[in-house]
Amino acid sequence: MSTTVAEMDLKPARSNPLAEGISRLDASQKIKLGLGVLALLALVLALFFMGRQSDWRVLYANLSDRDGGAIVAQLSQMNVPYQYTDGGQAILVPADKVHDTRLRLASQGLPRGSVTGFELMESNRFGMTQFQERLTFQRGLEGELTRSIQSLSSVQSARVHLALPNQNGFFREQQKPSASVLVSLFPGRTLDKAQIAGIVHLVASSVPEMNPKAVSVIDDAGNLLSGTPDGHSQGADLQKLQYVQQIEQLHTRRILEILEPLVGRGNVKAQVTAQVDFSTVESTSEQHRPNQGGEPGTVRSQQVVEDSSGGSALPAGVPGALTNQPPGAAGAPINGDAAALAAAGAADRTGNTRRESVINYEVDRTVKVVREATGTVRRLNAAVVINHVTRTDRSGRETTAPIPPEQLEQMTALVRETIGFDRERGDSVNLVNAAFSAVEAPAAEPVVWWQDARVQDLATRLAWPAGLLAMGLLVLMGLVRPAIKAMRSPPALPAPAAQLDALLNDTPERPGLPMPTEQTRDDPDQHRLTEARRLALDNPAAVANIVKSWVNGEAPA
Repeated sequence: MSTTVAEMDLKPARSNPLAEGISRLDASQKIKLGLGVLALLALVLALFFMGRQSDWRVLYANLSDRDGGAIVAQLSQMNVPYQYTDGGQAILVPADKVHDTRLRLASQGLPRGSVTGFELMESNRFGMTQFQERLTFQRGLEGELTRSIQSLSSVQSARVHLALPNQNGFFREQQKPSASVLVSLFPGRTLDKAQIAGIVHLVASSVPEMNPKAVSVIDDAGNLLSGTPDGHSQGADLQKLQYVQQIEQLHTRRILEILEPLVGRGNVKAQVTAQVDFSTVESTSEQHRPNQGGEPGTVRSQQVVEDSSGGSALPAGVPGALTNQPPGAAGAPINGDAAALAAAGAADRTGNTRRESVINYEVDRTVKVVREATGTVRRLNAAVVINHVTRTDRSGRETTAPIPPEQLEQMTALVRETIGFDRERGDSVNLVNAAFSAVEAPAAEPVVWWQDARVQDLATRLAWPAGLLAMGLLVLMGLVRPAIKAMRSPPALPAPAAQLDALLNDTPERPGLPMPTEQTRDDPDQHRLTEARRLALDNPAAVANIVKSWVNGEAPA
């Protein structure tokens, strides 16, 4: 019996390879493939949106609840995205919209600020009493002063309290207004004396009849910055110390500037100590010069009083012939003044004369008032140390040598002229030449690469993209790749199932017989029988299809 098995060339129907591959997957593999595709799509979208996400910048910070709500409402109307920081202390907007948003909000008067000024007067309601009007005006004035003080670069916030007494018709009983100012400064900043005086005069000039001495300025630590009414300030000691330090630093800088060109930078060290007298001295002296010597006297007043009483001489003596005769000439004394005696005699004969003269002379007086200024330098002490001179010989070896004495004397003279040396004042200058000890700087410890700030910054910026990429690779290798491999290589079906599918298939597979071997080339019939048996053992479905076609009377192809 000879069985002829012919190879049949049947062309299968065309189908979609993707659909066939998916059809080969079981339910679990299909679920894994779907989840993997969705995860990859989500990662791609996340990378896309992260690449388009803009940097957020602070629009406004430290806003009050009222201003924050108004700004958020306006941003919503302007369709500008915004975010809050932790605690709501700041409002963030995209970096490319910061300036435009600020200008648009400023045109609408936002933020208004927590400090209100004279805009309180615009909301006066009908029926307000006089006390309420005065209180509103005082609050508005305090708010305006607060805004003005907060405009200073060193002031972070401020509060102003005004005490405005009621004015009555009695001028003597009227009280003067006063004010108190509390300022909070930025960290590391201070107010100098001129700025404090400016705040005091700003407040005093804004309130009528207010004396600058009635304005008190304190900081957030409770320190009184302005002067007390008696003219003394509690912060005077600090100001004096700063003044002394400025004087010492000025003289030290002058010494370094004059010596560094001679010995080189870093080869000279200088320190200056100043004794400053801050006492206020006022002396008054009065001097009187006597009107003696060759200096003429100055007549201040002169008074002359003359009194005389006169009349005819009455006769005297015994009546008779001798009485009617004139008296004889009297004898003049030897040492007497004849004219004076004659005048006295005539006065005795004619009457009484009295004369008084009072002359007042001006006494010279000199009044001298001396007021010495505070902050007078009483003494300066300068200490200067100069390093040895470094020389290099022909062999390249460096050696140090002291500076010659005559050169040190010249340097000392330069230092004296620089600081304004005054021997009568007790100033002293001590210049020493000594070798500086070489202090080796400690070697910087090498920074581990993962502790480097640049590496940390780079890792922070690449953390999200790298994490998403790693997750994408994990999804691709764990879910998608096994499903794709399963789609490419169909699984081998069991023998009964394969036979059943082959019997039900209209176009059965008829594989060709393998090539004959050298042992069966001599007997062709035996070779066909052997190959037919092998085909029946290896592929019974194909043999069954062939038998089916024979039974049905179909001619084999």
